Amino acid sequence: MDVTVRQCAVLVGGLGTRLGALTAATPKPLLPCGDRPFLAWLLREFVRFGVSEFVLLTGHLSAEVERAAADIQAALPRRTRIVLSEEPVRAGTGGAVFHARDRLDERFLLCNGDSLFDCDLASLLAAAARDDDTVVGRLMLRRLDDAARYGVVEMAGERITAFRERPAPGAAGPGRPTGTAGTINAGVYLFRRSLLDHLRPVGSLEADILPTLAAAGALRGLVGTGYFRDIGVPDDFARAQSEIPSRLHRKALFLDRDGVLNLDHGYVGSRDRFDWVDGALDTVRHATRAGWHVFIVTNQSGVARGRYDEAAVQSLLAWVSDEARRHGGTIDDWRYCPYHPEAALDEYRQAHPWRKPEPGMLLDLMRAWEIEPDRCVMIGDQATDLQAAEAAGIQGHLFPGGNLLSFAGPILDKRAGNRTPE
Repeated sequence: MDVTVRQCAVLVGGLGTRLGALTAATPKPLLPCGDRPFLAWLLREFVRFGVSEFVLLTGHLSAEVERAAADIQAALPRRTRIVLSEEPVRAGTGGAVFHARDRLDERFLLCNGDSLFDCDLASLLAAAARDDDTVVGRLMLRRLDDAARYGVVEMAGERITAFRERPAPGAAGPGRPTGTAGTINAGVYLFRRSLLDHLRPVGSLEADILPTLAAAGALRGLVGTGYFRDIGVPDDFARAQSEIPSRLHRKALFLDRDGVLNLDHGYVGSRDRFDWVDGALDTVRHATRAGWHVFIVTNQSGVARGRYDEAAVQSLLAWVSDEARRHGGTIDDWRYCPYHPEAALDEYRQAHPWRKPEPGMLLDLMRAWEIEPDRCVMIGDQATDLQAAEAAGIQGHLFPGGNLLSFAGPILDKRAGNRTPE
């Protein structure tokens, strides 16, 4: 099964009553968080994992969401499509999905528009790719020391067996938080369209549908770790103002392709000639789980020399990204340069600012993803890779061959830190 899911539906129709006057005229997901709406941060995270279309499930103040959507779409670092599905009545979370049924793919992600879980979504995608047709959905779950605000999830292995009401608050004491620990539904789902067979025009996904599916053995869960923030109450919304921008302005690992991710057989333009370097997929997974962006920057003079075309480069890079997600990591984005000063094809014959040792590819990714040079690392196997890194103002490392994780792991681990506490 294809491990990459291209569509994510986002529940943005709630009333937000617990935030009082803040949501009187502004939908909760559009409340400002740092320099942009909370929703913009949320969508930016899903883009990292291959999502290219968002369906915003609107209700309360739908016109405000529609007005904001174009600006949010334009600011995302990769090209995406945003469409709206407005519920005709107050339909609840299950009803909101029901009324979007004509827009939903065979497999789609679904998330709450008012919470953010900084988790390795690739692990969810990889696990779901192994599920058979009896599994309707997978949920990202989060263990909390104090789950008193949430219902809790019971499991047998990966199978979700039940959803329980909020746990009773526990007694506070030295070294013991107020509340009872529990595993909660983190509000990130991956569903098959067969979910729609269980929905009605009005109803709650959480209260009406998920418990029934759990009882039928049709749900699986994956307990993730990482920062979690639900902005539904004033204190948590206030904390999100500084925490989320700090956390999501990530460090970035730039990787050359030929000779770093794959063995350099010379002009590798198709899957049959692509052989992974030992430890390459492990490196991507390690960086993803440590909270890094992972980018590919690759010179592709094979296009300029007429050995293959740009479509072949793009297809191969998309496959590389799918394979990374299949192994529990993600390649957030890539750039390639098809130009060469001595190209055989006239349209590609030039000294281009993206061709390493020039820094253009790195600079463009840093601009798109809003990354500071001192938070970046470049790993390449040629002097031109290091020269491009130096010109971009970032730290470069020359990979001598062997196992990539053995080389890159200590570099990444040394740069760990600067993470908002979970």
